[in-house]
Amino acid sequence: MILSLVASTFILPAQAELTEQQQKIQQQILSFAKQHLHDQQPAVFVLSGDAGSGKSAVLSAVFSELQQQAHQSDAPLAGTKNYLLVNHNEMLKTYWEIAQQQSFLHKKDFQKPTPFINRCEKLQQAADIVFVDEAQLLLSQADRFNHFLADNQLDELLKWSKVLVLVLDFKQVVKLKSYWSEQMLRHHLAGYHVKFVHLKQQLRLKSPAVAAWLDQLIMGKLLPLPTVHDYELKIFPDGQPLFNWIKQKDQQFGLSRLLATTDFPFRVFSKEPWYVEAGTLKLPWDRFNYQDRPWASQPQTLHEVGSIYTIQGFDLNYAGVILGPSISYDESINQIVVDPNKFEDQTALQKRHQADLTDLTAARSQLIKNVVNILLKRGRYGLGIYAVDPALRHRLIELETKKEIK
Repeated sequence: MILSLVASTFILPAQAELTEQQQKIQQQILSFAKQHLHDQQPAVFVLSGDAGSGKSAVLSAVFSELQQQAHQSDAPLAGTKNYLLVNHNEMLKTYWEIAQQQSFLHKKDFQKPTPFINRCEKLQQAADIVFVDEAQLLLSQADRFNHFLADNQLDELLKWSKVLVLVLDFKQVVKLKSYWSEQMLRHHLAGYHVKFVHLKQQLRLKSPAVAAWLDQLIMGKLLPLPTVHDYELKIFPDGQPLFNWIKQKDQQFGLSRLLATTDFPFRVFSKEPWYVEAGTLKLPWDRFNYQDRPWASQPQTLHEVGSIYTIQGFDLNYAGVILGPSISYDESINQIVVDPNKFEDQTALQKRHQADLTDLTAARSQLIKNVVNILLKRGRYGLGIYAVDPALRHRLIELETKKEIK
């Protein structure tokens, strides 16, 4: 039985709904774990894929089956101690909700990497099979704020895992303190037995034409908007009609939220509200979520603006995205331009302690593009966009008038 949670935005399909490729990878991971569980050193399975490619569905299916076997005395993986880690508060809460639904799952099976590492070190006891969802969020340098004092979370997890399964997307790296590239990953995994598998499908966005258009936008190229019959893509001249559209979609279909790039002032633990302004619209940012329920599954958050910190890894039915001042348009070169100096989340762009980035400016720009990529690919059935930059807003509206039939 695959993990499922109907009320959550973390939509996981039933086992029968897994694609042929997903089912094949599921069996590959299970076979890999059985084959290497008793090796002299850790073995690593790396599953990569773009946002919406179904990585988490595969992960949930494997972990669910694995934990069932762990509780069956005659199963191949009976008695194994396995964990699923994620460095994202909202996703961890969803996994905890999932754990309440199945007798073979427990809250302690789902943890954040730092507490897991610290516990293993304290007990001097390794786990058997460790899964890391959104592994691109693993810290790649020390972070005193998060009580991680070692050099790299991946290196530490290799010390305390017999089999390590990493699920990641390099295009969803959003902070320099957790900066990863394929080259960096391969460097840290050198000398270990590693298997790389890539998911190529796009399962969240229901329109390949829209997915292709978004990929071009993220690379800086603005093409005419495709006219499609399987997805609703709209450009808005002001934030208020975008919000009205989202409220209408939420009433009709549920799970529709307004999102924004982190281009507007905020303080994480502040008691006072901080606002996102988009034309005539002014709404508060998402607040630090002290509840056990994920942000998007709470009804009152319809009147807030979500960020990568509350929406990364989740599905929405419809997403309204506000592109902030750091995302602009240069008519002279017909390109979208990113300005890190206008990006409000400067802590995400702070210089790394390690001298492993040759071009820090390019890395910062790429992180902002990654934020845009994450937000624009949340909506399963529809996406609305409002750009704060006047030139970008005008160009998007102009392109909408030149829609092509796909």
